[in-house]
Amino acid sequence: MKKEGHPKYYPSCKVFHNGEVVMTVGATVPELHVEVWSGSHPFFTGRQAFVDSAGRVEKFQRKFQGDYFKNKKK
Repeated sequence: MKKEGHPKYYPSCKVFHNGEVVMTVGATVPELHVEVWSGSHPFFTGRQAFVDSAGRVEKFQRKFQGDYFKNKKK
């Protein structure tokens, strides 16, 4: 196998979430910075939290509020 054909492997890559190390894994980069991981995801924690930086949730709620579905013709 050619040695120059493979990326450098870091067996102790640190995974950061909100500036805090949450786990160590093997990867091809020395550090990973993530926004969501299993310790902060609602599926695993049971807590509901929206990760919405562009206002998509509010836009959806405004669009479908009130009698939106009652006024639709069949």
